[in-house]
Amino acid sequence: MITKTELQELLQSTETYRVERTTSTTDMDKFQEAICAFSNDLPNSKKNGYLILGAYDNGALSGLKVDDALMKRIAAIRSDGNILPLPIMSVERFEFPEGDLLVAEVSPSLLPPVRYRGRTFVRIGPRRDIATEAEERILLERRTSYMATFDAMPCLGATINDIDTNYIKQEYLPQVIDAEVLANDTRDIKEQLASIHLYDLTHDCPTNAAIILFGNNPQYYLHGCYVQYVHFAGKDNGSEIINERQVKGSLCKMLPHLENFVRDAVVTSRPMPISMLREKTVYNYPELALRELLMNACMHRDYQSNMPIRLYQYEDRIEILNAGGLYGEARPENFPTVNDYRNPVVAEAMRGLKYVNMFNRGIQRVKTMLQENGNPEPEFKVDKITAFEVTVRPTLSLNLVTDKEKVTKSVTKLTEIFNEILTYCSNPRSLTEIMGHIGLKHRYYVKHHYIDPLIEGGFLVMTIPDKPNSRNQKYQRNLT
Repeated sequence: MITKTELQELLQSTETYRVERTTSTTDMDKFQEAICAFSNDLPNSKKNGYLILGAYDNGALSGLKVDDALMKRIAAIRSDGNILPLPIMSVERFEFPEGDLLVAEVSPSLLPPVRYRGRTFVRIGPRRDIATEAEERILLERRTSYMATFDAMPCLGATINDIDTNYIKQEYLPQVIDAEVLANDTRDIKEQLASIHLYDLTHDCPTNAAIILFGNNPQYYLHGCYVQYVHFAGKDNGSEIINERQVKGSLCKMLPHLENFVRDAVVTSRPMPISMLREKTVYNYPELALRELLMNACMHRDYQSNMPIRLYQYEDRIEILNAGGLYGEARPENFPTVNDYRNPVVAEAMRGLKYVNMFNRGIQRVKTMLQENGNPEPEFKVDKITAFEVTVRPTLSLNLVTDKEKVTKSVTKLTEIFNEILTYCSNPRSLTEIMGHIGLKHRYYVKHHYIDPLIEGGFLVMTIPDKPNSRNQKYQRNLT
């Protein structure tokens, strides 16, 4: 990060293409356009750009007071998804007698062109503007020289006829490129695709990403580019096979089919009694959690491998295994806090198609959805070098309902526990006290399966009803 002395020198600098000064603290469009332009580094200075809040054009300070809320708002620009690929930036506050400065330091991107809401911004001396076709081509050629990821490399032997250009024109481009820019784009289809890293003009062929995402027959070039589903009757792959399916095709066609298949063939539901008079629908696995895991597998897998993504369903679990371990900055010791992209072009396109958000929140969302459905914590095996595996187990609630006899016993047991809780709560009791009394330790489970139904049925009341999550909350039997 820039030092205070360097910042003072930069305030008076004549290198205007590296600096944007402003006294505004609310013009987020202006800020994001500036960060996008610095990321593109059209002059190829290989120097960082600086968005400085709290200074006039002449370098004088405006007297701004920078608080934490402003810092968080500017820092959030990096990952809010409006600027893609994600910019490399840091934010720092500097205090001076005349006022504070908030500085966003932006490094030149190794993956230009960088776009803000579908538009490519560049710095032309002291001003920023939308890049022309020639300027965008310069940035694209620079990206080609920087990038070495497999998905950005040319798929030698393939031609423009090997990808679904109609789908790209009608469905994909309108989602990732600004409508006005798209309407005024007079380039041929190859140049248009090259600008979004789907075509290699030097070798006159689609990139691997284009084949993966929009190929008419991607398995012809990338043999493992499909999902293999097997449903085993027992707890290992030596048991009888109940169902088997291969979901093939480009991602733009395969992902919708995969979503439907998971919903129709993998996720099951059944009614479960929660009292003598009430029942609820219980799902073996939350559909959205499985969807998130499969989307991540398609986005992060190593497409150079011939091994397909494996979706194996057993009696007591589901295993998802894809080629390619943790990549780049992601390590077993920092997973899932740190994320990196093996296939940045594929990841960017999947975000454009609304299948992923690239906020690095997927793992936490999966954990939350599984917990809310009553499933155990997912198990991630991240120490494998060549593969990534996750295991998900069915909801614990289903263990209570397997046949008529167990249903009867379940209702009886539930009734006994309900009555035990109601008797114990003749006086106000905390959730911790109730858990200790009935001998259960899982806080969420007790609250979800016993306390909430009793409250909904009017048998139990909260002592602090207007603050249901209060740490002082207690529960008492409803005597009215």
